[in-house]
Amino acid sequence: MIPYNPQLKEKARHLRNNSTFTEIMLWNYLKNKQVKGYDFHRQKPLGNFLVDFFCNELMLAIEVDGESHHGNEQHDKERQKKIEQFGISFLRFDDMEVRHSLEGVLQKIEAWIESYETTHPQPLSRGEENKLR
Repeated sequence: MIPYNPQLKEKARHLRNNSTFTEIMLWNYLKNKQVKGYDFHRQKPLGNFLVDFFCNELMLAIEVDGESHHGNEQHDKERQKKIEQFGISFLRFDDMEVRHSLEGVLQKIEAWIESYETTHPQPLSRGEENKLR
């Protein structure tokens, strides 16, 4: 389990209730395990930070960099570096990329997942093990 600052729970709730248009666009595809069956969460506290989207099983954070990120690139890099210390990988997309090329963004996410699955094979479930016997 990744530790987090419990004081961030209320801020995360506020951000979930006040998502940007592009966060909502992307969330409509990430929610309900629609992307290759993986469970994503919105505004997930990790350490002392929040990430836009997070999948624990993949240890993947996805960030949509909107206007609030412009001019804060150095801060974002430092923040990302601290979160990566938990073994978390990042995918970052610009707000305009999500807005104008959502299909391309989804293809990049799926390609990252396929690469991950290739290098991190899942163990067989008990049912699958029994079929091999």
